Amino acid sequence: WRRGYVAGDSKNNPPKGAADFTAQVIVLNHPGQISNGYTPVLDCHTAHIACKFAEIKEKCDRRTGKTTEENPKSIKSGDAAIVMLVPSKPMCVEAFQEFPPLGRFAVRDMRTNVA
Repeated sequence: WRRGYVAGDSKNNPPKGAADFTAQVIVLNHPGQISNGYTPVLDCHTAHIACKFAEIKEKCDRRTGKTTEENPKSIKSGDAAIVMLVPSKPMCVEAFQEFPPLGRFAVRDMRTNVA
């Protein structure tokens, strides 16, 4: 066993490694703009994996979830966005509605929580 491994039931909806995934992120604390290509560390359950913001698909309202801008060039502190993330190696993530512990993550950079 190693850090980041996930155990599951092989006969009933087993966990799978994701080569990429789409997620909603809320930028909490970043000194500048975040744009496509940004590669911070993602902390999901016990895994710490470098993950690239491959595509910022849309900015959305933090409260309603409604889209406010399609394909924005960048996002900044206070923004919520739907982004496609590509981990540097496959990692187990699940839809938040199905498995909340495996659907929640923190984006870290410069030793602080970014999103």
